[in-house]
Amino acid sequence: MTDLPPASSPSGSPPRLRTVDRQQLIPAMSLENLLDSEHQARLVWDFALGLDLSDLYDQVRSRVGGPGRAAIDARICVALWLYATLEGVGSARALAWLCANHNAFRWLVGGVSVNHHTLSDFRVGHLDFLDRLLTHSVAVLREQDLVDLNRVAQDGMRVRASAGAASFHRRRTLEEHLAEAQEQVQRLKQEMDDDPAGPRRRQHAAQQRAARERA
Repeated sequence: MTDLPPASSPSGSPPRLRTVDRQQLIPAMSLENLLDSEHQARLVWDFALGLDLSDLYDQVRSRVGGPGRAAIDARICVALWLYATLEGVGSARALAWLCANHNAFRWLVGGVSVNHHTLSDFRVGHLDFLDRLLTHSVAVLREQDLVDLNRVAQDGMRVRASAGAASFHRRRTLEEHLAEAQEQVQRLKQEMDDDPAGPRRRQHAAQQRAARERA
C-alpha cells in the first residue's frame, strides 16, 4: 500500500488512502495455475493431444541414446500455432512474445524455451502439412461450437466469433467452417511471411482508437 500525497481538507488533515503500487512483487505461481479449468487454451491442448503427428516425429533427427540436442516437441508447436490461429496471430515474432508474456501461451509452451526463429522455421518447414492441419482443426473446433475465433480487420478492430453465439441462427455446416478456417489460415500465413510487424501496427491503431473513445 502507498499513501497519496497530502491534500487539503476541511479538517486540515489530509485523507489517508490506499492506492496502486505496481512495483510490488506477486507470489510465484505454477504454470498449471495460470489458467482456469475451462480456458480455451486447455481445450486446444487436449485437441492437439489427439492429433496424429507421426509424420512430424519421424523427421526428428535427435534420438534417445544418440547424439544431438533434444528437439522441441512438435505437439507444442502445433498447439501454439493452432491457438495463435484462433486468436488472429500470424507473426512468429508476435507469437514468441506471447509465449513469454501471455498466460495462455505461457501455459501452452509449458516452460519450453522458444523464439521466433524456431516458431517460424517450424511453420515454414511443414507448410503444406500445417496448412491442412490448422484449417481442419479450426473448422472442427468451430463446427462443434467449442472455441472462439478472433478475426482482425485491416483497421485493427478485432471481431470475435464466439462459440455458441449463433445458437439462434441456422447451424453452419462443416464446409462453411472449413472455408472460414482456410481464409483465416491463409491470411495469417501471409502476415507471417510478408508483414511480421502488422499485428503490432494494428494493435497500436486499436489502442489509439480506444484512447480516443475513452477521452
